[in-house]
Amino acid sequence: MGSTKPVRAPDLREMKRQGRKITMLTAYDALMARLLDEAGVDVLLVGDSVGMVVLGYDTTLPVTMDAMVHHVRAASRGARRALLVADMPFLSYQVNLPEAIRNAGRLLQEGRAEAVKVEGGAAWVCEVVQRLVESGIPVMGHLGLTPQAVHQLGGFRRQAKTEWDAGRLLEQARKLEEAGAFAVVLESIPDEVAARVTAALEIPTIGIGAGPHCDGQVLVSYDMLGLTGDEAPPFARRYAELAEAIVAAARHYVADVRQEAFPACSRAEMAGREKDK
Repeated sequence: MGSTKPVRAPDLREMKRQGRKITMLTAYDALMARLLDEAGVDVLLVGDSVGMVVLGYDTTLPVTMDAMVHHVRAASRGARRALLVADMPFLSYQVNLPEAIRNAGRLLQEGRAEAVKVEGGAAWVCEVVQRLVESGIPVMGHLGLTPQAVHQLGGFRRQAKTEWDAGRLLEQARKLEEAGAFAVVLESIPDEVAARVTAALEIPTIGIGAGPHCDGQVLVSYDMLGLTGDEAPPFARRYAELAEAIVAAARHYVADVRQEAFPACSRAEMAGREKDK
């Protein structure tokens, strides 16, 4: 059984120093947050990926601040030990600094998040990070494939494939660290680029489709659990096939209702039927 001491933002840097890998998964509701927290996951990300894996959108762009506050608040009711990080959705921090501070504050005050995550490493993003940190709000960065820029990037494509792009990403990572970010997610970049960035920073890197050299790993929990079928990215390892199990269970229920086996038969009788199959 792992430690029950709550994970805080500064703890991730200490984990990097000790060489302990950081584990991170997404959660969008209280039940999933509770289950993943019980499993010992270090960081729970309430990502704007909720728009794609739960709400059915093609991108993360339609996700609003109100939607994020709703899902973060739900996840906070299930999280006990894990650090709860909330994505700042599209246009919640891009307009101006006062609005960025106000929106990040909502995620902590109304949503009960313990940190926020922002995408990109341009100079203005680093200024936002610095101001948020100065306001007492821990910030995680996100570089590489940044889903909120999907149209500008031309789709969900691997990034930093050229030496120039790799150097630019490394510089942005350094700037985010200087601005006060406590960690940075590296998404869909070559393994060797992730290794260079990880070695260059004192803050931890958390990879998703970025190879084994990052200080930690993150996956969308629905991908990890086999709930998203063929829509999961190729780097997302499935640790279960829950979609198949759910469909099978639902089919069993439909058959029992139509055959009047439910609710007529007892739970023991149903168990016996399963054993006879």
